[in-house]
Amino acid sequence: MTGTTMNQPLPSTAELDALRTVIAADLPAYLADLERLVNIDCGSYTPAGVDTVGRWVAGFLSELGAEVETRPDPSGRLGATVVATFAGRAGGPRALLIGHMDTVFDEGTAAERPFRTEDGVAYGPGVTDMKSGLLAGLYALKAVIAERGGLPFERLVFIANPDEEIGSPTSTPHIDAIARSMDVALVLECARANGDIVSARKGILDLRLTVHGRAAHAGVEPEKGRSAILEAARIVDELHELNGRWDGVTVNVGVISGGTRPNVVAERCSLEVDIRAVTRDALETAEAEIRKIAEATVVPDVTVDFAPMARWWPMEKLERSGRLVDHARSVAEALGFEVADTSTGGASDANTTSGLGIPSLDGLGPIGGNDHAPAEYLDLDSVVPRTTLLAGLLLTIAADPEILAWRESGEGRDATPDAGVGLTDA
Repeated sequence: MTGTTMNQPLPSTAELDALRTVIAADLPAYLADLERLVNIDCGSYTPAGVDTVGRWVAGFLSELGAEVETRPDPSGRLGATVVATFAGRAGGPRALLIGHMDTVFDEGTAAERPFRTEDGVAYGPGVTDMKSGLLAGLYALKAVIAERGGLPFERLVFIANPDEEIGSPTSTPHIDAIARSMDVALVLECARANGDIVSARKGILDLRLTVHGRAAHAGVEPEKGRSAILEAARIVDELHELNGRWDGVTVNVGVISGGTRPNVVAERCSLEVDIRAVTRDALETAEAEIRKIAEATVVPDVTVDFAPMARWWPMEKLERSGRLVDHARSVAEALGFEVADTSTGGASDANTTSGLGIPSLDGLGPIGGNDHAPAEYLDLDSVVPRTTLLAGLLLTIAADPEILAWRESGEGRDATPDAGVGLTDA
């Protein structure tokens, strides 16, 4: 732990008990809302469904007193980003909460396997990733407002993301711009299956390498051809040899497409490459090495295009993020359970905020697992304690003078315009 457990500005036991009582009383409403949202087809490429969820979220936040904006995708292909701003106590900290509305599932999935509960477990498309986390954020805010009569922040912004599962292409500019003025960022992905919250995530670089050769008849004049597939085979081999060169870096060529017919020397071949690393320096080092490999062609006259498709810098466990972990642990202990933090190989919107130097914490929703699969589940017994943990964490952050000092110092923040636009919580 990087923070200290002494002198932490925890809510009183009585206040935590009051929050838990409010949230427990709201559990039937929470479950009804969860069923409603899970039963909406809202895959990333089903904008009508995503926007149905977005209108519901916007209405909930508006009823809590937020000023709500709906920011459409300029292309019209994806759903709109919902941005809700709560103005509160002057001189308080500024917090950003992020949850996403989309799922990975095709239209029709909700009808095929709708929301259901069995033996204390809920099932359905997106029940854990991340309708339950989205609702935990909303109901935590509702409880804090009920207990305090308002939010003890100078400004709190809640962003409901329509496209996280495909890399947040339209929402990242909004997240990036808003996060730069925030003191902390809390991302509402659900806790790991063992209950851990997330303090670090690998960064991801998604590349497309396109090899350009020369077509020729493979049986009549093969010598006139320049095989793009042959060059691509060399690149694949050398890229996979990079695994193990740097600690925590993985390289995988996941998609290959090339050639037209067996009797034609391949004129073109493309590779889609996934690179992951635990630090920004390591990701940049691996990218530079891959570029060298692509440029070192061995088939005469062949060229290779190097095209980054998406990027998220790693969510590194910043020293100040460690203080947020300490706060979460202390609140959980006061509520009667333990919380540990962990790292994971998948990215989320926390990579964006952490990449800007904003202290960030993720995995703050209820407990579930089997994301992106038909067996996706939510532990219903975790809803009340984890939502109360989030509410208590918000109050602890609001009362922590050290967090205000971070803003005043400005230390560690990234002033560059690109925090990375990238992939999903895979």
